[in-house]
Amino acid sequence: MMTVVRKICVVTGSRADYGLLYWLMKDIQADAGLELQLVATGMHLSPEFGSTWQQIAADGFNISHKVEMLLSSDTPVGISKAMGLSLIGFADALAALQPDIVVVLGDRFEIFAAAQAAMNLRIPLAHIHGGELSEGAVDDAIRHALTKLSHLHFTATETYRHRVIQLGEQPERVFNVGAPGLDNIHRLPLLDRAALEDSIGFRLGAKNFLVTFHPVTLEKQTAGEQFEALLQALDGFDDAHILFTHSNADADGRAMAGLIEAYRAKHPDRVAVFVSLGSVRYLSAMRHVDAVVGNSSSGIIEAPALGVATVNIGDRQRGRLCANSVIHCR
Repeated sequence: MMTVVRKICVVTGSRADYGLLYWLMKDIQADAGLELQLVATGMHLSPEFGSTWQQIAADGFNISHKVEMLLSSDTPVGISKAMGLSLIGFADALAALQPDIVVVLGDRFEIFAAAQAAMNLRIPLAHIHGGELSEGAVDDAIRHALTKLSHLHFTATETYRHRVIQLGEQPERVFNVGAPGLDNIHRLPLLDRAALEDSIGFRLGAKNFLVTFHPVTLEKQTAGEQFEALLQALDGFDDAHILFTHSNADADGRAMAGLIEAYRAKHPDRVAVFVSLGSVRYLSAMRHVDAVVGNSSSGIIEAPALGVATVNIGDRQRGRLCANSVIHCR
């Protein structure tokens, strides 16, 4: 009797969701009854964001299709046009691949485009990390829209599971599986301090911060204004060594990258900047710093699991469940 192999199409658009999807994709690869189809899009394909599709290939994954969609503009109009391009690209990709199901994670605009294409092509959709709130970002609306487009739901907590059900989804299709980022902490070979320093070419100090700050999409204050306030606060810790990672390809992202580079130029001996650290180095760095600073969800989910304090800035993560180790400031 012939075994039917089911085709599972996983979509990844950034270093962030790739790191969270890594072990899921490895487990799909290892299952003889499943075929992994991998679609890379968004920041993965951009030299400006490190061309991280190359890391995907180096990790042993075959990229089934690449969907180009990023424009040189990071204005709201430019991003809206990029969404249109990505919808066209995903329509072609999914029509060619004919997967049995599409798997998406999170709440970014390129993932929303993939979901719309899957809906129109009558391909079932599985969504990871639904039911959450981030009231200071447009991601919140996209996340709930993805919930309504999806057929299977895999949430990080029971609270989020109940929210997905409250949105009208069938309880038997909603599963509380925990946060995939915590699997990385347990399954990835994290680096000790010396190995991390050698890998990134930067020496940590007696006091260290890991800073990741993404554009704020629904706040009155611009990302640049908030980030300049953060840099002024960091000036008060003139003995601290600071690791910056670049922000997402959202509105104002390039302006923030310019501010980061200018800050490094002022403090070259104690500031390092990385377009992408990758999961192993990012989590290793997180483990060896005194605090994670910014507005990334990694400060809400992964940092507490590593026993590291978080200074969460602004409203981008407002509404998420938080550990006592997270300090909120505006």
